[in-house]
Amino acid sequence: MNNFLPIGSVVILKDGCKKIMIYGRLQYQLINSNKLWDYVGCLYPEGYISDDYNIFFNQDEIQKIIYLGYEDTEELDFQNKITQFQKYI
Repeated sequence: MNNFLPIGSVVILKDGCKKIMIYGRLQYQLINSNKLWDYVGCLYPEGYISDDYNIFFNQDEIQKIIYLGYEDTEELDFQNKITQFQKYI
């Protein structure tokens, strides 16, 4: 997978059984790790509950894409920008 998945995409992670909805890309997890992750998501269908329920993960942890979020030219342009930005971090 070369491009980032769009916001709103729903995935299942490896060794996971619960669906996760992506709501952020290239996100820092400041608490306990200070690490940059490809994605931050929340439980689906519950949605965002609190910061305690944020799920940070990378593309290589995705087992299955259940639903691909909305894509238009603005989204594709943004994907290109964050893909280019990722090369410098």
